[in-house]
Amino acid sequence: MAHYINNAVLVLLASSLVLCSSPATAASVLYPQFYDFSCPQANDIVKSVVSNAVAREPRMAASLLRLHFHDCFVKGCDGSILLDSSGTITSEKRSVPNRDSARGFEVIDEIKSAIEKACPQTVSCADILALAARDSTVLTGGPSWDVPLGRRDSLGASLSGSNQNIPAPNNTFQTIHTKFKLKGLDIVDFVALSGSHTIGNARCTSFRQRLYNNTGNGQPDFKLEQSYAARLRVNCPRTGGDQNLFPMDPGSPTKFDNGYYKNLMALRGLLSSDEILYTQNQETYDLVKHYAENQDDFFKQFAKSMIKMGNITPLTGNHGEIRKICRRINN
Repeated sequence: MAHYINNAVLVLLASSLVLCSSPATAASVLYPQFYDFSCPQANDIVKSVVSNAVAREPRMAASLLRLHFHDCFVKGCDGSILLDSSGTITSEKRSVPNRDSARGFEVIDEIKSAIEKACPQTVSCADILALAARDSTVLTGGPSWDVPLGRRDSLGASLSGSNQNIPAPNNTFQTIHTKFKLKGLDIVDFVALSGSHTIGNARCTSFRQRLYNNTGNGQPDFKLEQSYAARLRVNCPRTGGDQNLFPMDPGSPTKFDNGYYKNLMALRGLLSSDEILYTQNQETYDLVKHYAENQDDFFKQFAKSMIKMGNITPLTGNHGEIRKICRRINN
């Protein structure tokens, strides 16, 4: 009986938060215990499938973390990135930031299939993305956090939103900062979330201009340490090799640590969008330096910023749906 009383208290608490919230803070309806009674196996199922996927291919951790990020920056954290094109839906998978690079969809399918067998039409694809991102971080040595849950899935996608809202590797500092601000994320979140580039790879096409024609004058980016740039040119030529992959943190490409910030200080940030944190703004410079020197503080802030990002305009209550299959809407 005590369990049911506690659950009722949680529900009442969540309801009171919604009543007291403006639309901008409606994300307070999310809470980690959302599935404690309706699908208590959910966390374990996600962790098990993600663990097996990362064991098979360590790179998958970064791919799953990136999926959550790319989902939340378009229409909020609603699973829209998972939808395939069909009927009136044009998939976000076709956008410039996702085409030929977004991956991990089969892992999400596997998680969803297992959860549907345990708890049919209970756990949203959007929540699966949030849990998979947390578990990917932990499995590679990063921090853990209690993931607020209760998101529902969108009934559509936004190709234009995906093209416009997701920060690009060649965006200016101000453009990326603005894209974060429009999602309610501040400059500290900007620097901390960029630290996810401590794992994973980037394609040659994402940084080629830095090696050969950084400002359109035929010159390389001299803010990129030149011996590092020379090594990059070997497999990232002026033409061809667009899809060749390069670790964003060569020292520990599959370990979630603060090596990313140390690389920035050594002028070895692979993407222009990374380098600008160290060279174009005093506040971000100070944060980069601090996180390079203090991994614990980076981990704590990364966890806070991930929770904050996961709260970007989720669908809750009667909005959206719980998809049976993450790739398509139910009807």
